Amino acid sequence: MTLVRLILALFLLGSAPLSLWAAGAEGESHGLPPAAPVLLKVGWLQVTNSMVLTWVVAAALILFARRAMRAIQQVPEGSQNFAEWMVESLHEFLEGIIGHHLVKKTFWFFATIFIFILFTNWFGLIPGVGSIGWGHPDESGALHHLSDPLLRGANADMNMTLGMAMVFFVCWTVWALQANGFGGFILHLFGPKGDTAGLLKILMIFVFVMVGLLEVVSILFRPVSLSFRLYGNIFAGENMLETMALISPWFGWLIAIPFYFLEVLVGLVQALVFMLLTAVFTLLICEHEEGHEPGGAHP
Repeated sequence: MTLVRLILALFLLGSAPLSLWAAGAEGESHGLPPAAPVLLKVGWLQVTNSMVLTWVVAAALILFARRAMRAIQQVPEGSQNFAEWMVESLHEFLEGIIGHHLVKKTFWFFATIFIFILFTNWFGLIPGVGSIGWGHPDESGALHHLSDPLLRGANADMNMTLGMAMVFFVCWTVWALQANGFGGFILHLFGPKGDTAGLLKILMIFVFVMVGLLEVVSILFRPVSLSFRLYGNIFAGENMLETMALISPWFGWLIAIPFYFLEVLVGLVQALVFMLLTAVFTLLICEHEEGHEPGGAHP
């Protein structure tokens, strides 16, 4: 894995979420609206506040990577040391799960997914994100809720999480075909397993065809489950923080502090879960290649 590929992938994923849903609801709303408000329309492209945040995070990560690797030293220190530690730790962690051969082909994607999701989750917790923007004051002129924040947590927008899940689905399909070939891919899904003969073999063929159909449904549903899991947790977390902050006009900020640190942990866990699930899905379709290296050990 080269750092250039990682940086380019970060930028592409940061530009992924186009506006698939309508803009936020009109009038007064309570809590974070499901649809991200549109800040700017450029032809068919609708720029939402969550898109702006993805671009900010992607640009920040790219600039950090360029700064860290601008003058590489034999004995790393500072930003270079942190960047190398993060990448090497992820590489060793994934290698222990999916094996040496597969990690060489797919590490660029899984590292990108983890780093990008983690920092977009944490960036969404910075004070000002979601709390600076436009709203609708009540009859007394007091503003209690922002209906159109300037920035919004990227993964609290279904467009972003679904975009990443669909990118993974495309990559997974390519890796599956590379590992198995088209015929091997079909056989992997529908082919009978084990050694049988006679009538039992015919029965097992029928059973595994049915199992293969269920597997196809499961594969097609993976982008949905991946995107909704991440979106649901981050969306619910941001609404919970706002609810806690509005419980009391004097001590709301104090009540929200424990939940704030909880969301820091949730951001890390959800980035890890998304990466692990995509890695395991890839291993399951390519595991026969790892069979040449027992236990996924180094050759």
